[in-house]
Amino acid sequence: MPDHMDKMNQESLLFFPRVNRRVFSVSAILIIGFIILGAAFSETAGTVFNGAQDWLAGKLGWAMIALVNVLVIAVVYLAFGRFGDIRLGKMTEEPAYGLFPWTAMLFSAGIGIGLIYWGAAEPLYHYFAPPIGEAETEAAAKQAMTISFLHWGFHAWAIYAIVALSLAYFHFRKGLPLTIRSALYPLLGEKIFGFWGDVVDILAVFGTMFGIVTSLGLGAMQINSGLGEVFGVPQSTTVQILVIAGITAMATLSVVAGLDGGIKRLSSLNILLSLVFLVFMVIVGPTLFIFDTFVQSYGAYVRDLVFWGTWSEAWTDGGTWQNSWTIFYWAWWVSWAPFVGVFVARISRGRTIREFLVGVMLIPATIMFFWFCAFGGTALSISLGGDPTLVEATKESYGDAMFALLGYFPASELTSGFAIVLITLWFVTSSDSGSFVIDMLTAGGDPDPPKVQRVFWAVSEGAVASVLLLAGGLSALQAAAVIAGFPFAVVIVLILVGLFKALSWDPLMVYRHNQRYRNDAEADHAMPDELPGELYGQDPVVPSEGSAQPAE
Repeated sequence: MPDHMDKMNQESLLFFPRVNRRVFSVSAILIIGFIILGAAFSETAGTVFNGAQDWLAGKLGWAMIALVNVLVIAVVYLAFGRFGDIRLGKMTEEPAYGLFPWTAMLFSAGIGIGLIYWGAAEPLYHYFAPPIGEAETEAAAKQAMTISFLHWGFHAWAIYAIVALSLAYFHFRKGLPLTIRSALYPLLGEKIFGFWGDVVDILAVFGTMFGIVTSLGLGAMQINSGLGEVFGVPQSTTVQILVIAGITAMATLSVVAGLDGGIKRLSSLNILLSLVFLVFMVIVGPTLFIFDTFVQSYGAYVRDLVFWGTWSEAWTDGGTWQNSWTIFYWAWWVSWAPFVGVFVARISRGRTIREFLVGVMLIPATIMFFWFCAFGGTALSISLGGDPTLVEATKESYGDAMFALLGYFPASELTSGFAIVLITLWFVTSSDSGSFVIDMLTAGGDPDPPKVQRVFWAVSEGAVASVLLLAGGLSALQAAAVIAGFPFAVVIVLILVGLFKALSWDPLMVYRHNQRYRNDAEADHAMPDELPGELYGQDPVVPSEGSAQPAE
């Protein structure tokens, strides 16, 4: 195996001691150019973004739907098939992080501000504007919960899981840099250290940047709503940009502190405060209804998973619901995949593929489902009683829905202030984690990238989010996520193919195959601690040309 870091890390830039010059320079120039042109021609930028979103979603939405369903199937096969015992690292390693800190960082990296923004607003929207059936009925409320589960459930986390698993496998098991290009080694070989590898990492930087700034923009809009609720601050783009500036400053301090010093601690704090917020709603809200809704909605979601997972408005003439919601979500999750994939891979050393996939798929999704039942279910319960307040607030602004809901319960000003603090912390975590990952990508996969570059990317994220708010607010943010997501979806297809190819040649698989070939009936049940010593280290990703290949 060549010296990857010598090839990938350039040390000739004066202020950036460890950097892949081509990836960093091209990404930085293009993003700075976008910031300048977007600020100067904000209306034109909004028009172009919305037009591109409509074309991509309209023409290629079916392909995005097919992709996420393939990823779900792949996750199930990898978790419970023959590859499940492979460990992300040496076969004797223990997980680098315990279950709670791992879950906290996993959850904070994969969710960010979106859950608070959409927790009450999305079920309410699908209640008064359902894709199928009559609006504002009990059936619409049940359907609203199922759709919300769909958008934040197994399909979404399958996108993260495949990208993160591939990166963790190639980094910890095969010794390749922790960067997107490494996942394509089985397909491109040494070419990943050249032009095509740089192209892949540049696409990953763009996907990460625009996926994160979508969340940052949503967070700024909701903080503005909360400030209006508590302090009477008017909602305006100026206030939202000032919010972004303040949060970016805090995120910069956190990202400079690093993964363990800043991001890990902040993630754990976020989880604890979010649990406090959730427990408050469960106690003051309709407690029994929340638990009943969680059980019933979870079952309805699993029952209808195939239907809603493949529904594409094929028989709806001129339908736009799918493009505005499910296609947007899938593209948004895909655009987050480079960021979350690198980050989750970075914290998952030592887990088996089975442990990793079961944890990634079930733990955060189940927590999110309960969140939607606590906040969205409570909001639907109030609305079904005939009170139009929450529906009207959601129609006015999605960010208002959460604060309007809190107004129904004791100490609403205090809880609204608490919600603002919580959104702010999620805001900071999303920004600092994203800056950290982008810095890793532009530093050739260095797990401890230069702090100067972290500051640059944190400031850039704030600037891009501000430009998108100027270009059209929510619609521009959604368009940016879709535009960034579709190109990287092609990369995810290649990542999936490369992952299966590499796993087929993992030493554990080769050993078991050879034992079966020798008619050893117990070979399929051989566990890591029973394997020969040579299987504990790092081996080439693929066999050399001309090697004998095991029969399937």
